[in-house]
Amino acid sequence: MKITNETKIGALTAIAITILILGYSFLRGDDVFSGTNKFYAVYSSVDGLTVSKPVLVNGFQIGRISKMKLEPDGRTVVELSVDRQYKVPSNTLAKLVSTNLLGDKAIVFVFGNSNLPAQDKDTLKADIQGSLAESLQPIQMKAEKLIGKLDSSLAAINKILNPNFQKNVDRSFASIANSLQTLEGTTKKIDNLVSTQTVHINSIMSNTETVTTNLKTSSANLNGITSNFEKVSQDVANSNIKQTLDNANKAMADLQATISKINTSNGTLGMLLNDKQVYDNLQNATNNLNSLFIDIKAHPKKYVSFSVFGGKKE
Repeated sequence: MKITNETKIGALTAIAITILILGYSFLRGDDVFSGTNKFYAVYSSVDGLTVSKPVLVNGFQIGRISKMKLEPDGRTVVELSVDRQYKVPSNTLAKLVSTNLLGDKAIVFVFGNSNLPAQDKDTLKADIQGSLAESLQPIQMKAEKLIGKLDSSLAAINKILNPNFQKNVDRSFASIANSLQTLEGTTKKIDNLVSTQTVHINSIMSNTETVTTNLKTSSANLNGITSNFEKVSQDVANSNIKQTLDNANKAMADLQATISKINTSNGTLGMLLNDKQVYDNLQNATNNLNSLFIDIKAHPKKYVSFSVFGGKKE
């Protein structure tokens, strides 16, 4: 049987129309083949989310968004078509996230730890993650402030870098160069002075070393003297100073009593010192004794007689 060209063209046209309808239905989110489970999630805002956006788990696509419906309270119910070969725990979180800086959105499943799988047409817990642009908004604000400060700094730098300021800077560098030259000259003079006075400096160092040695020796002697002082102090501390002082005080009291007795004419010594008559008698006796000694010296024979041959006294 021979197929005519018209029949072939009609068959191809029907197949093309069928593929077109199936593709259009797929792009609308309709299930063309019954191999998926339906899950639902309710969001307060679905900005950037459209039908046919992917459903991801750790970056791997397991489904897509099949339908979106706006509720009277302003929330949006999103229908998620997930391949049945993937088991979704009942406590899975359906998070609406941004996939790039352009604001494209997708649904990311964060699997829970439940052992019970979610059933077809179950409603999952929903969450919304801020877009990358919203996350970068604080950084953008800080960058804008930083740019403003940078502009102010550049303006201040431009004001500073005027011709007069450059002249002052040049003068400052010239002054610094002159100062460095002067310092270099001074350094050379110091080097020459040190080289010429090396012998004296060595002598001073030797004398210093000798003085240091003498100080060490003197320190040893001072240590010995200190030890002796400590020993003397210890001996003095150990001696019975109180008893010695008491004895001295007693001796002074006895001496004071004796002097008092002498002053009161009691006793022989007091009478000798205080009685004028006794003094006069002693003075007369002394004078008589002196007269006797003078007379004995002038007339010895009158008082003493002797003979060499035993003669008699006349």
